[in-house]
Amino acid sequence: MPFLNFIYKPQNKLEKEGRAAAPVQQDESEPEQKCPNCRKQIPLSRLWANANTCPCGHHFRMNARQRLSLVADKDTFCELFSQVQPADRLAFPGYPRKLETARAASQENEAVLCGTAEIGGQPCCLFIMEPYFMMGSMGTAVGEKITLLFEYAQQKRMPVVGFTISGGARMQEGLFSLMQMAKTSGAVKRHSNAGLFYLTVLTDPTTGGVTASFAMEGDIILAEPGATIGFAGARVIEQTTRKPLPKGFQTAEFLLEHGFVDAIVPRMNQKNVIAQLLKLHCGGETYESGRI
Repeated sequence: MPFLNFIYKPQNKLEKEGRAAAPVQQDESEPEQKCPNCRKQIPLSRLWANANTCPCGHHFRMNARQRLSLVADKDTFCELFSQVQPADRLAFPGYPRKLETARAASQENEAVLCGTAEIGGQPCCLFIMEPYFMMGSMGTAVGEKITLLFEYAQQKRMPVVGFTISGGARMQEGLFSLMQMAKTSGAVKRHSNAGLFYLTVLTDPTTGGVTASFAMEGDIILAEPGATIGFAGARVIEQTTRKPLPKGFQTAEFLLEHGFVDAIVPRMNQKNVIAQLLKLHCGGETYESGRI
């Protein structure tokens, strides 16, 4: 891809041809996971060693902490706004129990992890959405945390890097969740007006109100291979328009072809590409220098 070749040139054979799955000695009793793309059973140790990526190239979902360890430099992450908690403002039936289940499944308090970190030595504000917390749905707490992060980044004059994965607005919070679209978009705009850089990485799936707001507002938008990206579901669109949709509709590759995504970056290359982009847009200066 010309865009990637411009910002990042492979330095050696390994970077040019990509990283193969790490060699792992297989145990016959080890659990396996079936890849929906190649239909092969992959040992879990092999998946974990290769950042939850099948040798065929299919990208399995990964939780926020796994992605953090993959992208951020070791021991540089400082979490912010962990005190922001979801609330059942509408007394929606069963919502408190769903929140308890989501916390237990994800080991997170909400569907987004926010903080500061360094990526390839480049400091930035970072948010990573958590797929195992109600599929990264956006409620008031998610909107508040992302808004606070952009305001913090604007105050400190730092770039923002965001990894999105979401089923959209959280239905249990009704209109309050929909209002987060405008709230987060306003924060992104103020950050942009200050001349600061925002990069998004769209992962599978990024849909609904998240797509319609901060996910698609980055200065540069990257995506993982094969990621589903859209607003409404394909079946809903077909029923509304009464027209068949093109093949591959709402995939990262389709959006790249039609100009909605700047580049598709495999997971193992993301740290290097993001670091190069941060260095390029921040002029090699750190936020502490006050010259971004």
